[in-house]
Parts: sequence; C-alpha cells; structure tokens
Amino acid sequence: MNQLSERKIVIVGVFILVGLAFITRLFYIQVIDDTYKLAAINQAFRPTTEFPLRGYIFDRNNKLLVYNEAAYDLMVLPKNVKNIDTVDFCSLLGIEKDAFIKKMKKAVQAPNSPRRESVFEKQLSPRDYAALQERLYRFPGFWVQSRTLRKYPMKIASHMLGYIGEADKAMTEKDPYYKEGDYIGISGVEKTYEKVLRGKKGKRIMLVDVNNRDKGSYMNGIYDTAAIPGQPLTSTLDAELQLYGEMLMLNKIGSVVAIEPQTGEILALVTSPTYDPNLLVGRERAKNFGKLYLDTIGVPLFNRATMASYPPGSTFKLMMALIGQQDGVLTPNTKYPCSRGYAPMGGHPKCHPHSSPLDLTDAIGHSCNSYFSYVFKSVIENKKYHGTEEAFTAWRDNALSFCIGKKTGSDLANELRGNLPSIKYYDKVFGKHSWKASTVISLGIGQAELGITPLQNANVVAIIANRGWYYTPHIIKAIGNNPNDTTLNRFKTKHFTTITDTSIYANVIQGMSDAVQSGTAAALKIDGVDFCAKTGTAENPHGKDHSVFVAFAPKYNPKIAIAVLVENAGFGASWAGPIASLMMEKYLTGKIKRPELERKMFEGDLIHKTKPIEKNKQ
Repeated sequence: MNQLSERKIVIVGVFILVGLAFITRLFYIQVIDDTYKLAAINQAFRPTTEFPLRGYIFDRNNKLLVYNEAAYDLMVLPKNVKNIDTVDFCSLLGIEKDAFIKKMKKAVQAPNSPRRESVFEKQLSPRDYAALQERLYRFPGFWVQSRTLRKYPMKIASHMLGYIGEADKAMTEKDPYYKEGDYIGISGVEKTYEKVLRGKKGKRIMLVDVNNRDKGSYMNGIYDTAAIPGQPLTSTLDAELQLYGEMLMLNKIGSVVAIEPQTGEILALVTSPTYDPNLLVGRERAKNFGKLYLDTIGVPLFNRATMASYPPGSTFKLMMALIGQQDGVLTPNTKYPCSRGYAPMGGHPKCHPHSSPLDLTDAIGHSCNSYFSYVFKSVIENKKYHGTEEAFTAWRDNALSFCIGKKTGSDLANELRGNLPSIKYYDKVFGKHSWKASTVISLGIGQAELGITPLQNANVVAIIANRGWYYTPHIIKAIGNNPNDTTLNRFKTKHFTTITDTSIYANVIQGMSDAVQSGTAAALKIDGVDFCAKTGTAENPHGKDHSVFVAFAPKYNPKIAIAVLVENAGFGASWAGPIASLMMEKYLTGKIKRPELERKMFEGDLIHKTKPIEKNKQ
C-alpha cells in the first residue's frame, strides 16, 4: 500500500514537472519572445504623422495671399540614438555641441521619453533637408518628417491674415486634436478660421532598414490614413487697395479700414507700422518676433484697426446730428451761434473761424464745435425724458445700435469694443445725480471718455451711406468652393439701427457733401467722383492731436466707406483726409490724377521726424 502511494506521488510529480515545462515554454513563446519581436518590430516600423496642407487664402479677385512651402522637422527617438558621431552630426546641422546636448536632454525629459518621438530641429528648408537626407542613415534614432510653412507672396495684410505658431500645453489640453509642437493659428484669419484651414492629420506606418532609411509603407499602406487638406478661403480684401493703403501709411502710426457698404465686406484693413508676414515663419521666427515685440516706437505687432481705441473727434458730430434729429430737438433749419466756442461753457470747447450762426448742414460742413455742443445739451435736457439719466440712456442706446462701444461681431480675431461711457461710470466719477449735460459736454464733439476703433468708425460711415442699416463687417466671403457655407450665414443678416428714418440720414449726408464741396474737406475733391466726408481732429492726452477722416463714395449707390486715423498728425484734412481720398480714387477709378498729393503722402514721415502740429479742431 505504501509502495502504491509512493508511485502515485512520483507519477503526479512527473506530470507537474512536465506541465511546468510546458507553461514555461508557452510563457517564453507568448510573452518574452513576443516582446523581443515587438522590439524588433519597433526598430523596423516607424509610425509617422501626415500633416495636411493648410488651406490657401485668396483676395476678392482670386489673387493668392497665402500658400504653403515645403519644410521639414528633424525628429528623434532618444532610445534609438546610439554610437553616433556628434561632431559630424552637429556640423551637418550647423549647431554647436552644447546645443546638441541641450536638445537631447529636452527630448529625454519630455513626457514618456526616451520612448517617445519629439522634434529635435524645427523647420528645415528643402536645401537643408536634401543635404541631411543623404547622410541621415549614419545617425540611428533620427529621421525627417515633412511639414509645411506659410508663405506670403505680396507681403501685405499681416494683421488681417495673422500668423501660426506651436500649440502649447494649454492648447493641447483644450483640444486633443493638437499635440505639443503642432502648428495652430495664433492671430488674424489663421486663428478665426483655424478649424477650416488646418485640415485633418493622417497616419503612416513606415518600414525602415538597419541604417534608418525609409523602405516604404508597411503592407503597401493598407493601415495608413491620408491627410485631408484644409479648405481654401476667399477673403473680401482687395489686395491692390491694401497694398496701396500700406504704402500711403508708411512711416506713419495709425489705421485705415475700408468697407463695401452694401455687403459689409472689408476691402482694406491697414495697421501701421506693419511688418512682412514672412518674418514670422521658419527657423528665424522666434528671433524676428522678439525684434518686433521690442519695437516700442511703432509697436508693429499691435492691430490698431480692431484693438486701438481713439476719441473719434469731430467725426462723432455725424452721430450727434442723427441722434438730435431722432429725438426731435434738431431740424435742418436749427441754428446755433458760435463765437469760436460754446458760449454756455465760457467759449469752450474752442472752434475755428467760420460764419455764425450755422444751420445743420453748414455746421457739419464746417465742423462747428459750438453747434454740436448745443445739440448734445438739447438731447440730454430733452423734456420728453424724465431727467438726465433717462436721456443719457437713450443717447447711449442710439450710439450702441451703431456698434459704438461694443464689438461689431466681425470675423477679425481679438476685436475690442472701444468705450462708450455709462451712467454707472459717471456716477462713480461725479457722484450719483451730481452730473448733467454741461459736465460731459465734450461727448458731443467726440471727446471725453469716448473711444472708437477704426473698424467701428468705418462701420458707422457705412451705416450712414446705407441710410440706417448694415451687414456685419467681415473679411471672408467664401470657404472652399462654396460661397454659401453656413459658417458665413451670420454675415448675410441685415441689421438696422434705432434710427430708421431715411430723411434724417439725407440731411447728414448733405452736410458731408457740403464738407467736400465748400467745407473742411474742400481741398480733397476727386475728379469725377462725388463723395461725402467728415474731417476730425481728435485730442490726444498723450501728445499731439490725431488726424481723423471718414468718407464714402459715390454719394449715391456707394461702393466704399472708409475711416482713416493718423496718430499725432493734426487736422483731419492734413493727413487722414488725403490718404482716404487717394484710396477712394484708386479703388473707384483705378488711377491717380493727383500725383503731387500722392507723393506727399508716400514720402511723409511722421515717426522719425517731428513737425509742429496745428491745434485747431475740425
């Protein structure tokens, strides 16, 4: 019995040993051996992201504004970098050994490294890539990945187009589509229409040999996914008009915005000083960005057209003329005296010489400060309202309906709202119920706390040209080959202001016409073009006055509305006016018949030399 038990134990033991042998072998085959196979596969396979071509951008006449140029990123997988000649490698890239060590440390320290690929050197040119590719087999762990860079053939409209940059950690956390190092629109159209322009990334699994050379796609690419290119955009910009505006604004600080009144399409958006958008592309981008950022004289990276808030000066008198008539306290025959200033305030604000008294159209044409101070006082003291606050609220609501003090809703990135002071603000400054019309009388002539962006001022004059309505200003008119893309539907809705009586606008337009025929803009007539305008000289608490000018042309069936502001340049008719009239002439007639005026604007330098500026207000 004992012998039988011992035999059973031996037999069971043999079976257990055999079982353990099988289990060990299976573990080796299925786990350890597969691990080695996987390692071998990882050495032979290289998953690669296929970056899509970013969408092109065209002007309204199909001129190419932005396209793509081939570039290459040198990638690294640190765990595969072994026994390379660092001196030869650094010489090939044109970098110092210290830079190589620093870049490798960064690659190793990145998340999940050294088993995660990262960019070692960005944006190699096709020439650098060709030289590198021939010898890359000597450097295991390194390979080249295709990218594209933006290229700007006309070197214009940098603030409108914007630029792209690398996605940071915050961006990748917000949108998982992006990985750190991916390119993304940072400003301008590149930012606003990022999802349309970027396309969709693809994937490729590449086979590589022992020398790290590509041997084609794994299994002829059956596991690859193709990148989908971004869609092209057709902008509303007129490239020739934009270029002309930038030439006129050279060596000046300020902005020009031109709009087609009947559509809301932005024809030109000039911010000066500007810069060549090609500077913010490629390996020199960081250095060039630093130089532009540190330029404190002109601050070229700042988009004055949509972000700078200026007192509108006398151009705001157009709004006062509209609101006064709307409130019933002003008619075309209303006359106010002017003793070169507003009498109830001891002759302040001052005015320039003209006959007195004036009616409405003459007051617009000759830009009388006294007249519109009286108009503002009559609006705020209007007996149909129960006190200053109610009247001021109505005045402010009318202005808001013209997008003064609020964003226009355009597709321009980083648009600001300007400033339209509120009752709450004045209660805080002067005390509740402690202020009245005379306290804030400068609002009537576009001063005090008023701040309007050039885009808003251009939209106001477009509304006047349309006699009470507007389409939201916009810079893109078609996406891909579909002008009816629903993304753009919001730009096809007609908006109306609180002032809808067309006769009210007709009186103001007549005053603007008088300004050109015999008033403050009489020196700026355009042969064969009947246009309407308003000059302005905006007080600037930080220095010399700003030159302001708004206009539209022709008087009937207008094709262009324009606002120009030149900082520290004095009279509206001195610098802003000529620039606006030349741009309208160029756009409407295709040629310039005033070469002397054009030359003066081209050669005028208001940044690098200082001239005495007149102080009278227009």
